[in-house]
Amino acid sequence: MAIRIKARGGESVEQMMRRFKKLCEKEGLTKDIKKKEFFEKPSERRRRAARKSVSRRDKVEF
Repeated sequence: MAIRIKARGGESVEQMMRRFKKLCEKEGLTKDIKKKEFFEKPSERRRRAARKSVSRRDKVEF
């Protein structure tokens, strides 16, 4: 899944980079890269998922 940006008429490089960064954030690429930057032990991953499910369940109950 590649993100492609085409230059619009009279658009500067800084504006193109800003659009590219926004698209990356929208697709979740920046979050995924930050998550995979460091190794996470499987036990830590399960613990984080359990905490997330508990908080999600608490939101639904209210």
